[in-house]
Amino acid sequence: MQKVQFTETVLRDANQSLIATRMKFDEFEPILSTLDKAGYYSLECWGGATFDSCLRYLNEDPWERLRKIRKACPNTKLQMLLRGQNILGYHHYPDDVVRGFVKKSIENGMDIIRIFDALNDVRNIETAVDETVKNGAIASGAICYTISPIHTLESYVELAKNMQSIGCQTIAVKDMAGILSPEESYKLISALKNAVDVPIVLHTHCTTGLGFMTVLKAVEAGCDIIDTAISPMSGGTSQPATETLNYALSELGYETSLDKEALNKIGDFFKHIRNDALSSGLLNPTVLCTDTKALSYQVPGGMLSNLVAQLTAQGKLDKFDEVLLETPKVREDLGYPPLVTPMSQMVGAQATANVLAGERYKNVSKEVKAYLMGEYGKAPGKINEDVRKKILGDAVPFEGRYADTLEPAFEKAKAELGGSHSDEDVLSYIAFPQQAEKFFAYREEKKKNTYSYEIKAVE
Repeated sequence: MQKVQFTETVLRDANQSLIATRMKFDEFEPILSTLDKAGYYSLECWGGATFDSCLRYLNEDPWERLRKIRKACPNTKLQMLLRGQNILGYHHYPDDVVRGFVKKSIENGMDIIRIFDALNDVRNIETAVDETVKNGAIASGAICYTISPIHTLESYVELAKNMQSIGCQTIAVKDMAGILSPEESYKLISALKNAVDVPIVLHTHCTTGLGFMTVLKAVEAGCDIIDTAISPMSGGTSQPATETLNYALSELGYETSLDKEALNKIGDFFKHIRNDALSSGLLNPTVLCTDTKALSYQVPGGMLSNLVAQLTAQGKLDKFDEVLLETPKVREDLGYPPLVTPMSQMVGAQATANVLAGERYKNVSKEVKAYLMGEYGKAPGKINEDVRKKILGDAVPFEGRYADTLEPAFEKAKAELGGSHSDEDVLSYIAFPQQAEKFFAYREEKKKNTYSYEIKAVE
């Protein structure tokens, strides 16, 4: 009997895709022990946008959050998403910072690090993979799935082989926009199972309505591990529902290890969080809807929810459809990069700028300029030369591994920060300097205003 294992995403990607990663630790702390008993292969609980959101919006120490989750879930592997050489930020960091971040993540409780590069440039994940394996954790290489004239079945198979050759112990298909069709899912997973001898993972979204069918066909092809979200936080731009797929796969004769009673408790718990988010407006019903147009514009769930939030804040939500139409045009101009962080933000922001300015590439971010200069790696396809020239002029792009040009940064940042900060604090500061300093000040002020006392009996 084929066994299918589950990774629960409610603490990271489901949270990120539906409510822009605004779920506080205190909100989900009471359910952690039940999550630990449910029989999951792993809990995706960190990385992605959680680190940034903890510092920027939630006044939480992301490292302390990880340690607390680890303490509450001693029996289940914890998993995070890492952007390769970008770590959890939006540009490349030197190798010493990447290694330090990976090492500290594992020391603080991480078991599985899913590592991807937004351009599928393997050079940009090698350092993180090496450090993960060196520190005894599981390195999962993630293929960023996308559809374009240059992304083929053969290219994905070759990518998987390269990932295994550098030490990846599992290969994950990361379908961030929910555009992997059931038929292509079967073909891709079958091809990967034949090409590599490590477990295959599927991560998809329900954005286009294909998610459940895509997962079932992947399992039929031999997929070993699937990413799902507990039902109240599933669907739309999130993952397919955990309980539904557990039921369906069990009915089809597959072995699953999930505890149905625990799943029911988890589902009941997150119903309240979802309903509160709907009532407050944090959860926009738009992201719960099926949108088949995503098959064209390929916007991932986290990007979609943030785009809605940004346009709403500017009073420009009426431009939403126009921005989505502009997105694939920008993507083609930039050589068909997969729409995953940070490329999704770059392409989305550029599409928004083009629409709001009423002129294409009138306003261009420093990140897009850096991408065109080769600072993020090799573009998957040919960049529109007219666009490149308009933005860069006669500047000549860099063609090597950009991280090789970067000087070590950890010790310098530690000196800049000063004081008695932990290595974890230094890494937070490197990733998000302004947000980290603001949080450190908040933490110190809170510490000053926090008092402890004890009551003793008087005889």
